Amino acid sequence: MVVRRRRQENEPGHGSGISIGGNNIAPLQNVVGQNISHVHQSASAEGTTVDLETVRDLLAAFRTEVDRSAEGLRNEQVLRAMADSIDTSLTAPDAQAQGTLRGAVQALPALVAGTVVQQGGEALAHALAGWLG
Repeated sequence: MVVRRRRQENEPGHGSGISIGGNNIAPLQNVVGQNISHVHQSASAEGTTVDLETVRDLLAAFRTEVDRSAEGLRNEQVLRAMADSIDTSLTAPDAQAQGTLRGAVQALPALVAGTVVQQGGEALAHALAGWLG
């Protein structure tokens, strides 16, 4: 006599490695089972008023990061030129300066993605967006 067992289906909510809420002790996993690490959250500065001094402080910090990491940056000259352009545009009240700053807000995150200056570049872009309102 052969006894066949039915294949047991996974119970709903078990074995997925994903939980929405509750106390999670195990490392998070994505849907293909790979561990998720180095996850960063960001918030949009839209609707938030940022003062010029904050933007200038972030610009100075970004320049310092670029200087310190210049050898490892593939687009170091572009980042320096963008920082100079932002600095010049911050003091010019005309529409062209505003357009330049909006362009920097859009371009900067892509230029710094995956580099050692990513966090500072993204912070600067978010602050600029908030300042431009």
